[in-house]
This record gives sequence, C-alpha cells and structure tokens, in this order.
Amino acid sequence: MLEEGIKAPEFSLPDKDGNIVNLSDFKGKKVILYFYPKDSTPGCTKQACGFRDNFSEYQKLNAVVIGISKDSVKSHTNFASKQNLNFIILSDTELNTIKAYGVWQEKKNYGKVSMGVVRTTYVIDENGVIEKVFKKVKTADNPIDVLEYLKNNL
Repeated sequence: MLEEGIKAPEFSLPDKDGNIVNLSDFKGKKVILYFYPKDSTPGCTKQACGFRDNFSEYQKLNAVVIGISKDSVKSHTNFASKQNLNFIILSDTELNTIKAYGVWQEKKNYGKVSMGVVRTTYVIDENGVIEKVFKKVKTADNPIDVLEYLKNNL
C-alpha cells in the first residue's frame, strides 16, 4: 500500500463508456481515488451510493471521485446505470493500477486465502501527491470520512 507524501502513480484506464481517463487529467483538483473489490455487491454498492449521495459536496471542495475495480467496462456500465452513479468508475482488468497502488493483496475470508482488492481510499492533492490514505475502509462510513477530512483540511 502506498503512503502519504509520495507521488501518486499515473494511470490510463477506460471508464464505463470506454473513454480513457488519466490521473493527470485532474491536475489542480483533489482526487478521491477509491479501490473496491466488485461491482454490485452489497458493500461496494453501499460505498458507491455514499459517494454518489455526497457528490455535490465533493464538487464544492474542488474534488473529483474516481472508483477503480478489476471489473469490466460492461460491468461498470451496468453498475453505474443501476445505481445512478454520477462519478467516474474505471476498469482495471489487467490489475496494473490496482497493483501500482498496492491494494492487490492476500485476503482471508472464512479461512480461505485468496488474492483480491483491499478496499482503500486515497486523497490525492492538486499536484498529484498522495495526501491521505484511508485503510481498512468501512463501506458505509468511507464517503463521509473522506468528506469530513476534506472539509477539515482545506
């Protein structure tokens, strides 16, 4: 997992419509970059809807929201449509960005060990430097925790 104070790795990934999005596209804005395991699962849906519901508040703080998972563009299209998501979600099927940010890790679930995305949120500053890392994120709390952090650190 990456630490605060280092340059955030650049990425170029397709969004739900197949358009390529780069981190550098958002220079001059705060970027809320959150990694999640899978579209349309209960926890991921709860987290995404929290970001959706607070979207206008992030905008007021000059911040954009970007979610990344290893799901396909088609899966993202369906997820965004079903949940009325109003922010960017990117597909990283090759795991390049997920691995670059250190969130592809060994996970244990009911005693079974497997590799997967560890739910993590990064706040990246206007110059592309990681400002804050939220580890071991709770899905319902994360969008509000990020909003409070931004409000308290203007």
